[in-house]
Order: sequence, then C-alpha cells, then structure tokens
Amino acid sequence: MKITRLYLTLLLPLCLFFGCSSTISTFDQTAYTQVTSLKVDALDLMDKATENYTSHESEVKALQLNIDKAIEYDKHRPHNEITTQMWTILNDPQGHLFGGFLVKWKKDGKCNAAYIVDKKKQISNSFDQIAELESKKIKPAQVTQ
Repeated sequence: MKITRLYLTLLLPLCLFFGCSSTISTFDQTAYTQVTSLKVDALDLMDKATENYTSHESEVKALQLNIDKAIEYDKHRPHNEITTQMWTILNDPQGHLFGGFLVKWKKDGKCNAAYIVDKKKQISNSFDQIAELESKKIKPAQVTQ
C-alpha cells in the first residue's frame, strides 16, 4: 500500500505538470477502450488466483500479451510518455502491482483470498488512473492549430 502511494506521489505531479501543457498526446478512443477492457480482464483473472497458477497459465499469457500490445500501442503515440510510464509501473514484474502479482501467483502456486482482495483494489485504482488520464486528454476535434 505504501509503495502504491509512493508511485502516486511521484506520478501525480508529473501528470498535472504535463497535463497542463501541450506536450501530452490527445485523447485516443482505442487506448481508452484497451485500458478499460484490460482492467476487467485483469481483475477477473485475479479472482482465479486462489486456484493453482498452472491451471490458468494460458489465460495469464494471453492477458499479458494483450497488455504488452496496449503498452506498445501507447508507446508509439506522440507525447505519450506519462501514460507509457504508468503502464510500465503497473506491469513491472519486480513491482507491487499487476506484474508483481502475476510473479507472486506463479511462484507461490496460489494466493489467499484476502491478499487478492487487497491487490485488486490497488490494481483497479492503477488501471483507473491510466483510463482517467486518457479520458481527460484534449479530444482531437478540440485541438486548435
């Protein structure tokens, strides 16, 4: 929980600073749809972590591939570094969010329900932050030359 707050403390000022300047990308419906869809898929998969990891390994790999695709999509949008950094933190296998959750599940074989509930709150919030940043970006039709 403290680490998630640390990430928020570090990323929020960056988002506010860059959100007020013209150096941030415009809104992209595809990116928004990807993050909201991946959130639902990730939280659904996390519910299955009380079961043996090997029973869900193909689902984990499929979801991880879809997350990698979303990151790659966002990485190649101009002026989208903040969103890319947020994805990187969320997906970091050494971190304490979704990437780290998957590593722990694989290592331990199963996770207890209380741990899953706690991690789902943190991970849900992280997906929400990415989605909210995207939804608050200027729409392409609002950009003035």
